[in-house]
Amino acid sequence: MRRKKNSEEQPPSGFSRRVFLKGAGMAVSTGLLAAPEAAAAAPDHSSEVLGPGAVPITLQINGKAHSLTVEPRVTLLDALRNQLDLTGAKKVCDRGVCGACTVIMDGHPVYACNVLALEAEGHSIETIEGMGTQGELHPVMAAFVEHDAQQCGFCTPGFVVACKAFLDKHPHPTREDVENGLGGNLCRCGTYAGIREAVLEAAQSLKGGRANG
Repeated sequence: MRRKKNSEEQPPSGFSRRVFLKGAGMAVSTGLLAAPEAAAAAPDHSSEVLGPGAVPITLQINGKAHSLTVEPRVTLLDALRNQLDLTGAKKVCDRGVCGACTVIMDGHPVYACNVLALEAEGHSIETIEGMGTQGELHPVMAAFVEHDAQQCGFCTPGFVVACKAFLDKHPHPTREDVENGLGGNLCRCGTYAGIREAVLEAAQSLKGGRANG
């Protein structure tokens, strides 16, 4: 027959549930009391910047050299708008979808929100600010005005730049060529008909004539 174990009987090791709980309580209390001191002694890293720092670069924009300092994560679009005050390229989708930030790099239209500023160094960049002035509009700009090819205007700079890049490569486009060539730009106002007419008009103007009918 088994002998009933006394509840107060200590195990051979001298360790009991009561001793464990007492020790655990003291450990927690000690930890809580020591926490403020540990926090005070720990250095504050909240204001430190982690990762690569800003680096100096030079961008060739509209025929001029611009020196600036950017972090590696900064896009060409943000560098243009926030550091160089070239705000013609619009920040709309910021995902390389709408085309509102289109600029010309080495003769090719690119989404400035998809290009890092560091990647743009050493390349020739053209923005809408370099295409014309109020006194002398580029033929594409003039054609946009003539055909009311804009409403809210947010997509317009990207379209104008994309149209110029398109006409530089395709000086004799058909209407179908224009539709296909500008498929990378979106207009939420739906002014596509006017834009197509403007491109055809500009094509004729650049050749020294006028668009037919």
